[in-house]
Amino acid sequence: MNLSFLQISSTFMVLFAIIDILGSVPLILSLRQKGEKIHALQATLVALAILLLFLFAGDFILKIFNVDIQSFAVAGALVIFIFSLEMLLDIEIFRNRGPEGSSSIVPLAFPLIAGPGSFTTLLSLRAEYDVENIIIGLVLNMIFVYFVLRSTSKIEKFFGKGGIYVMRKFFGIILLAISVKLFTGNLSSLF
Repeated sequence: MNLSFLQISSTFMVLFAIIDILGSVPLILSLRQKGEKIHALQATLVALAILLLFLFAGDFILKIFNVDIQSFAVAGALVIFIFSLEMLLDIEIFRNRGPEGSSSIVPLAFPLIAGPGSFTTLLSLRAEYDVENIIIGLVLNMIFVYFVLRSTSKIEKFFGKGGIYVMRKFFGIILLAISVKLFTGNLSSLF
């Protein structure tokens, strides 16, 4: 086992920036306002399982469907784009018609926490770092994600409705920028 504090901390920081759970707080609060129940532990464990599966089998899964990582990232960018439009325009495009409580899985665990950005990042990290260090960095991120998901009501009380509204608009723009970056960065490599 080649444990490296440098690799673990680098993995943690990169995934922390990509997952950006703090930036997703307004979207999580929006789901709660729609009456959706968010199960923090369920969302965290499902996201962790998806990310671990993709870490070990991502290339293989995409090859089965004859999809490259760039096409996957472009598709994920479109989903993130739709979420950003909802936040910015106060409209509802994504309607969760799944079973009650499934919003912890879609859109929260996938594609917000475990999405194309984190998938691409994991595949890139795997090319340079030891797998055990990536797993430790990933698990540390999921612990942070769990605590943020558990604390969203406290975050809402701290900022108030007006503050959350402003955060929602601000992070809607950030999500829009992330989707455009993912889209343009991967679209050019497709052609």
